[in-house]
Amino acid sequence: MHPNALLELSTDLLHQVLQFQAPADRVVSDFFRTHRELGSRERHTLAETTYGVLRQRLLFQHLAQSGKGEMERRLALLGWQGNDGFLKAAMSEQEQQWLEKVRQVDTAALPERLRHNLPDWLAEPLQAALGEEFWPLVDALNSSAPLDLRVNTFKAKREDVQAALKAGGIESEATPHSPWGLRVQGKPALNKADTFTKGEVEVQDEGSQLLALLTDAKRGEMVVDFCAGAGGKTLALGASMRNTGRLYAFDTSGHRLAALKPRLARSGLSNVYPIQIAHERDDRIKRLAGKIDRVLVDAPCSGLGTLRRNPDMKWRQSPQSVAELQAKQEAILASAARLLKPGGRLVYATCSLLDSENEGIADAFTAAHARDFTPVPAVEALEKAHAGGAGDLVRGPYLRLWPHRHGTDAFFAAVWERR
Repeated sequence: MHPNALLELSTDLLHQVLQFQAPADRVVSDFFRTHRELGSRERHTLAETTYGVLRQRLLFQHLAQSGKGEMERRLALLGWQGNDGFLKAAMSEQEQQWLEKVRQVDTAALPERLRHNLPDWLAEPLQAALGEEFWPLVDALNSSAPLDLRVNTFKAKREDVQAALKAGGIESEATPHSPWGLRVQGKPALNKADTFTKGEVEVQDEGSQLLALLTDAKRGEMVVDFCAGAGGKTLALGASMRNTGRLYAFDTSGHRLAALKPRLARSGLSNVYPIQIAHERDDRIKRLAGKIDRVLVDAPCSGLGTLRRNPDMKWRQSPQSVAELQAKQEAILASAARLLKPGGRLVYATCSLLDSENEGIADAFTAAHARDFTPVPAVEALEKAHAGGAGDLVRGPYLRLWPHRHGTDAFFAAVWERR
């Protein structure tokens, strides 16, 4: 493709994404479906340029003010993630001079908000909570996430899958905390690997794997994944159960549950029952009250812990939307808790950075249900599940994962046992 055409497409894509009317990954996917003429290298350049701009939007918008022409084009020039020679061929002489001048700006001397590229309502509580660790977190959030895989232990062993991937030209290393995980650098064509097509691995962040480990689902049990989504944790739970018992995958979205079906077919699991529910008080949930051994509530949340993968979330969320999510989180957790039998385990989890969605919800639940539920220290549960370095994964009684500390997305989890 001619350099001018690719830069114009990048400008067009940014114009669509920066309206923030839909998640960036969906907008990018729809854009690529519209432009099927694009090759893999061109798609990579467009996608990475878009995500680069989203990560440093405040800085780039500030720098772009000195230029001329369409704002999105200037942002594309600043965030370009393709070949520099290709970019140079697409620019006018005036644009080349402007970009060279902008690249000489000492960004370290700019105001903090232009360096951390976070909205004030998010930066302030993170700075207060993390102190000196705030800037390492910023660096981590502005980097791309590695590719983590979970080995389907119902079908294969981790060392065998690692060897098979290596034989296919994909290097990996064992994840430090999850006994099921492998970490792959770069973005190989995993969907073409035999281990993937045979259902021996699934893409799943190591932090997400630890949520399934905390739930500790056993053979023959009745287990509920309350907010199953596309089923990443559902599949991990089913493998832990060795394809025995009954595992209910509840979600209000039929579209998300539909995405589970091909993954479920690959996994070889037959103990999973996907069920679309209307809301957390659905009659199908009430009929299971007091009958369930384990419940995992990976609650709807701001998703701010996934900014390495979804940098648009920091611009699409707001204090108002987070407050609305908190009310939903409280209601879902209270409803899910009714499912458990005495001795059953309840896990509440989010992929949020914010205490208000994490410790705030968990502490309130403990206080409101002191007669019925006993908190279980996360470190104790992780050690029993053979997670590596469990003591480094917790803050107080809770699991608390951070990208800059643990190399995972940010996750929180609290564990209780029903009396």
